[in-house]
Amino acid sequence: MAAHFELKKTANGQFMFNLKAGNGEIILTGSMHKEKEAAARDIEVVRNGAANEARYERKTASNGQHFFVLKGETGETAGRSEQYASASGMENGIASVKKNAPAATVKEAP
Repeated sequence: MAAHFELKKTANGQFMFNLKAGNGEIILTGSMHKEKEAAARDIEVVRNGAANEARYERKTASNGQHFFVLKGETGETAGRSEQYASASGMENGIASVKKNAPAATVKEAP
């Protein structure tokens, strides 16, 4: 199974996406939006910026876990990763977004 963006409406009526690797694991989650079109725009920001190293912010959560944020051209957050136990795990997540996001298809969740 190829990587894909899953665009979905959440229980609170907002829209967001998950970028899923070929194995179904979530590698990036988008922000919540009132409009579906705004969530779809975030997908395009991720696709267009995935290869740009400067768009990634590496962070450490208060619990010591590592995560990254992918920013758009204007500095807005387009997506956030899951938390990783190690910095190397986080770097693998970034590599996966760089590899998979540009060509990932969009599937709408039921």
